[in-house]
Amino acid sequence: MEKKVALITGATSGIGKATALLLAQNNFDLILTGRRKERLEELKTQLEQLNSSVIILSFDIRNNDETTHAVNSIPEHFRKRISVLINNAGLAAGRDSFQNGLLSDWEQMIDTNIKGLLYISRLVVPVFIENKDGHIINIASIAGKEVYENGNVYCATKHAVDALSRSMRIDLFRHNIQVTNVAPGAVETEFSLVRFKGDRETADKTYEGFQPLTGEDVAEVVLFALTRPPHVSINDILITPKAQGNATSFNRK
Repeated sequence: MEKKVALITGATSGIGKATALLLAQNNFDLILTGRRKERLEELKTQLEQLNSSVIILSFDIRNNDETTHAVNSIPEHFRKRISVLINNAGLAAGRDSFQNGLLSDWEQMIDTNIKGLLYISRLVVPVFIENKDGHIINIASIAGKEVYENGNVYCATKHAVDALSRSMRIDLFRHNIQVTNVAPGAVETEFSLVRFKGDRETADKTYEGFQPLTGEDVAEVVLFALTRPPHVSINDILITPKAQGNATSFNRK
């Protein structure tokens, strides 16, 4: 029996990388995307040692032409077996008040978190419809459930992901396609380092005094959603560290 194929965007680090490793250990073949080709190549070598067949695609998901070309380059025998799409690529850029926000930050978040998700989903969903089977997992955020000071546009993009998860589910369930929204709270990955533009000291303070989630914690939730009995659909999961009460409240020691 052929393995299922999962396509994971933003697989070079954090949640995406952890999910790729876990799925390889659980009988999935993989298509991995990201902008950092060297990291994708290293991960491919690692995953192949786990007996997983792996295709890597290095492109910028913010660019529809690049995304279309990359997906169309997947060999047909591999592409037609895609049964899982994990929309993980996403980021926060800056944490300024709305009136001080940088247009370049706003556009980067909108283009990655919303438009990138749309571009690749639009290309993969027809495969699911043809196969009458498929599972989309959108990696959203607690910021898609509530808003907080200086979160403005990032929160807006993740609210959009949350809304898209719900609306995609309504449009696609008749084709036997599941849509799961996974909304993590504080996860210690490169996320804060990117948000604070390489300021390691500020990024580290985000997780000071409590134990944050890891990429592996979120990957286990993804695997759980993917491995329920056929009649069960996990629609929405909010996962936080035990020390997190809401988007901005933490029990710091």
